[in-house]
Amino acid sequence: MKKLLKISFLVIISLCVFSCKTQSFTVPEYGKNETEKLHIKKVHNFRTVGDIKNADGKTLRKGVFYRSGHLNNLKRKSFDKFQRLGIKEVIDLRNEREITANPDHLPENLMYKKYSAFEDQGDQLSQAKKLVLKGKVNANDADKRMIDFYREYVTENPETIKKIITEILDSDQPVLYHCTAGKDRTGIITALILSILKFDKATIYNDYLLSNNFRQKLVMKRLRLAHNLHFLYPKMDVKVLEKLSWIESDYLDAAFNEIDNKYGSIDVYIQKVLGISEDKRESYIRKFTY
Repeated sequence: MKKLLKISFLVIISLCVFSCKTQSFTVPEYGKNETEKLHIKKVHNFRTVGDIKNADGKTLRKGVFYRSGHLNNLKRKSFDKFQRLGIKEVIDLRNEREITANPDHLPENLMYKKYSAFEDQGDQLSQAKKLVLKGKVNANDADKRMIDFYREYVTENPETIKKIITEILDSDQPVLYHCTAGKDRTGIITALILSILKFDKATIYNDYLLSNNFRQKLVMKRLRLAHNLHFLYPKMDVKVLEKLSWIESDYLDAAFNEIDNKYGSIDVYIQKVLGISEDKRESYIRKFTY
């Protein structure tokens, strides 16, 4: 129940209109080294993970891993671009409630799989939305919920995380994986993949924070809209909206710290939880880098 409420906060901003009392918005953390942005109409935060170097100086192959927000609004005219990118498989990280509300719109020739690393029971989204709009949640509450979510996502359903990672790394074709905004669950999975491939912390965090770069226009549009409509929900705290719209290094820190606290290190987590031996890890590095 507690965890489901936290999850609900991750998707509120894409499902309802918010309001706020001020337009003095917080400046988020941004990635410093931008990768190529791939423009696909109506799909947010769509990009490839590639052209970055790991700790051994090897470069991640471009056009192997793709990440994005949900594909509910993908236009049929964009299907050809998916084919040109070589994407053969889509992995949906959302829960059943999110998928039912906004199912992906995909070309028929794509393989589609869904893996939710948390259970979805009850109408938690609606309850969370009401709390936010009534001003029952402040920025500190939202921050704690986000941190708790990151901690729990990597450890509470390890078998599902293992399936997601294995599905992506064992594929011989380009894979696109996504959640609702393409920033939290997608960000965590990407961070784990890059850790397996032995990328350094700065590179992992830079890729993670790029979601703020690529979602900037969308988020600022929503914040300005909230400001203009503050009279509809005068009790809502804009800082909550900001916390749920942007990502922060502290959130990813929470995931890695939880792994360290529970398993000792990311290397142990990779071997014991994800079931990737050192030999297998090296084979993935050879497969995806040059």
